Amino acid sequence: MSRTVIRGGLVITASDEIHADVLIEGGRIAALAASGTPAAAAFTDGRVIDATGKYVIPGGVDAHTHMELPFGGTFASDTFETGTRAAAWGGTTTVVDFAVQSPGRSLREGLDAWHAKAEGNCAVDYGFHMIVSDVNPKTLKEMDLLVEEGITSFKQFMAYPGVFYSDDGQILRAMQRSAENGGLIMMHAENGIAIDVLVEQALARGETDPRHHGEVRKALLEAEATHRAIRLAQVAGAPLYVVHVSAAEAVAELTRARDEGLNVFGETCPQYLFLSTDNLAEPDFEGAKYVCSTPLRPREHQASLWRALRTDDLQVVSTDHCPFCFTGQKDLGRGDFSKIPNGMPGVENRMDLLHQAVVDGHLTRRRWIEIACATPARMFGLYPKKGTLAPGADADVVIYDPHAEQVISAKTHHMNVDYSAYEGRRVSGRVVTVLSRGEPVITEREYTGRAGHGAYTPRSTCQYLH
Repeated sequence: MSRTVIRGGLVITASDEIHADVLIEGGRIAALAASGTPAAAAFTDGRVIDATGKYVIPGGVDAHTHMELPFGGTFASDTFETGTRAAAWGGTTTVVDFAVQSPGRSLREGLDAWHAKAEGNCAVDYGFHMIVSDVNPKTLKEMDLLVEEGITSFKQFMAYPGVFYSDDGQILRAMQRSAENGGLIMMHAENGIAIDVLVEQALARGETDPRHHGEVRKALLEAEATHRAIRLAQVAGAPLYVVHVSAAEAVAELTRARDEGLNVFGETCPQYLFLSTDNLAEPDFEGAKYVCSTPLRPREHQASLWRALRTDDLQVVSTDHCPFCFTGQKDLGRGDFSKIPNGMPGVENRMDLLHQAVVDGHLTRRRWIEIACATPARMFGLYPKKGTLAPGADADVVIYDPHAEQVISAKTHHMNVDYSAYEGRRVSGRVVTVLSRGEPVITEREYTGRAGHGAYTPRSTCQYLH
């Protein structure tokens, strides 16, 4: 049935809140009309979804996931099938994952490998960024071709020497190229060379527990790398998007750059807003569950992250979803924190945790939708197809019950991982029904989607550049 009417809900977008009925035809939003008006009454025929007492919001856009990522001798435990299904359960209808260039290989080879993993397996729509780990003249030419075909963002790493690391010269060359071709450089900003020295020294002192992962990856080394990335981008005349910002000092660097009028953007993740080094210090190796990079910070950093989200010095909340099971994967690092695979699960929890932030007074409802749906869609060239509810947009729609209470737990989540980073946390708000391009993926808390419904979505360039 290609026609659906959603009646009686509070429609929330980044710009508006209105009690409206939504008409969906052929997988797209056809019209909105204030509830109870003659225009809304004219929405007849088709399936009717009653959203009385609930929010009607755009599907979430998670612009930072790592399904099936190879890391530290193992692979992220969510496949594109399990990961996108979990995303749908959490009200996220588009993910942008990272294809990986292996050193010595072409970008195309890496991209083709990721297409092969995802094609026919996704429950919701997906796009790709490209991790550039080998900058050379051929790679730089390939970047131009990728932008033309809708891969418009490239990630580089100042961390992980010997794996993904790029030096300042390689970063500058890639930035210069993106300044010409319209691409956006995404940066993992941590001084990996210095961090490796601190790791070696900590292990030599016998400091092997997970909490030392946070202690060696110092906030100052995140801030230093953020500053360096900003200045290299300024020299290149290129825009910059800094991923998973966790430290107050790094926020300060972004804020200053934006005050200078630079095209610099920042993302944080729920783990930095809700978790801290207290979790890394949990006994009996439990802290390993919380090992990710950038690392969790002491709790006092959270205030500046929330403030930056309110003042738009940080624009996006993504998950950096990169799950590894506690048993069999995280425990590769027993006795040596540097061998714990870096990454945490979260694709299913982001929309709910950010709604809890609304309940707690950190964010307005519209800002919730802005940082979770609209801005990531604009940042990565998906708007207005994704990220809003407006005529012509894809009918990616979530019916959300703000009053339902739930307790987050590995027992009930749908991610393919044996623990929850938010185990036992009580939150207000829950997804009831999810449509992806007008098709019900979650129907009244039942999964009604299928692998292969999700379509690959090419992207235009960043919509924020001046």
